[in-house]
Amino acid sequence: MPAGRPLKFESPEILQEAVDAYFVKTNEDEWTMTGLAMALDIDYHTLINYGNKEQYFQSIKKARLKVHNAYEKDLRKKGRSGDIFALKNFGWRDKQEVEQETTGSLKISWGE
Repeated sequence: MPAGRPLKFESPEILQEAVDAYFVKTNEDEWTMTGLAMALDIDYHTLINYGNKEQYFQSIKKARLKVHNAYEKDLRKKGRSGDIFALKNFGWRDKQEVEQETTGSLKISWGE
């Protein structure tokens, strides 16, 4: 018998219905993972934990992608730093990679 509190959403289908309702009722420019958690009446970390369960993984993955996509579209339209911050929380990185190639020889001498 598993320990701990029973899941609020007893099946992936019930969770998916609730997730879909959030996206239908909420304007796209207001979609957030925290907003989704609030609409589901669960804690943000509980929402993330659902995504770690195999049977709920796809529902949470799709929800994250929808929210991620909304931030990307907003960034293209408005270019706000808040969108950049949110996308970094989705794993985006703000770095440059520089490749440097040298040729020739290196001579090291000790002073005498």
